[in-house]
Amino acid sequence: MELRELRVFLAVVAEGSLSAAARRLRLSQPAVSQTLTAIERETGLDLLVRSSTGVRPTEAGTVLAAEARAVLARYDQALTAVGRFATAEDTALRIGMPLELPPDLLPGALQALAETHPGTRTEVRHLSSAAQLDALRDGDLDVGLVRSRPADRELDAAVVVEERLGVLLTEASLLAALNAGSTAALAAGFATGPVSGGEVRLDRLAGLEWAGFPRADSPVWFDEIAAVLRSHGLNPGPAAGPGQSLIAEVKFATVSSGQAFAFAPENWSQPLPGGVVWAALAGAPLVRRTWAVWAADSRRRDLARLISRLGA
Repeated sequence: MELRELRVFLAVVAEGSLSAAARRLRLSQPAVSQTLTAIERETGLDLLVRSSTGVRPTEAGTVLAAEARAVLARYDQALTAVGRFATAEDTALRIGMPLELPPDLLPGALQALAETHPGTRTEVRHLSSAAQLDALRDGDLDVGLVRSRPADRELDAAVVVEERLGVLLTEASLLAALNAGSTAALAAGFATGPVSGGEVRLDRLAGLEWAGFPRADSPVWFDEIAAVLRSHGLNPGPAAGPGQSLIAEVKFATVSSGQAFAFAPENWSQPLPGGVVWAALAGAPLVRRTWAVWAADSRRRDLARLISRLGA
C-alpha cells in the first residue's frame, strides 16, 4: 500500500464524501474511487460504508485510518530527521511550472520543503511543458510540472493534480448553447439577469472558436484536446503560433468577443470580468492532469520531499 493511497483514504474519511475528498486532493472523483477499491481489494475488507449521504469507515476502516495517520506522521518525522544531514551546504532545486496551477499547490509544497531542508534554495521558472522536458533532459531542471507524462525511461513521473475543465464564454454564448436543443434554459431563468453557470454539452459550442494554446507548448495535451473537440463535432481550428502564451488576459479578451470559448478549471484563481461566465461541461470530457517529472536516477532527498508533498 502506497503513502499516496493512505492519504486518499484519510481524506475520504475526514471529508465523509468522495467528491469532497477529490476536491481537497485536486483529483478526479473516479481516481479517488479507484484508489479506495484498490485498498479494499488489497486488504480483502470493506473499509467504508457507502450511503446516499456520504461514506463512513467500518470498524476495520477506523483501525486503518488510525494506523495510516501514524505511518504518515512517522514518515514525516523520518524525513525531518535525515533532512538535517542535507543542510550543510546551500543547494538549489530548479523547478519548472506551466501556466494555471492551483494556487495552493506549489506554495504549500515549498513551505513543507523549507521545514525539512532549510538549506535548499528553490528556483521556480515559468516554462511550457515542452520546454521543461527539454530542460530536464539537458539537466537544466531538477523537477518539472507538465501536462503529459513523458515516455522517456530516463524520467520518472507522478500525477499531482487532476482538474475537470469547464468552459469560459460570454453570457449570450452560454444562453445560445443551453437553448440549442430546447427552451428549458429560458424557463429556468437564464434569460433574465446575469448567468451563473449551467452544464453545457460540448457539441453545443459548434460555431464558436476554441481559444487554444500553441501546440509546440504541449503537443500531447494539445492533441488530446483536439481529438475530444473533433469527437464532439467541433473543429479545433489552427493552433496559436509559437510564443503566443494563453495567459488569463488573452483568454478573457478572446472570449469577450462572443465568438470563442476557452477551457478553465472550476476553481480557477482568476476573477472573471463582467460578461464572462464559467460553465461545467456535461460528462466532463476533458480532465487536465499535471505531472511532476524528474530524473529517474535522482537520489536527492529534498526533491523526494517536494514530490511527496505535491502529491499529498
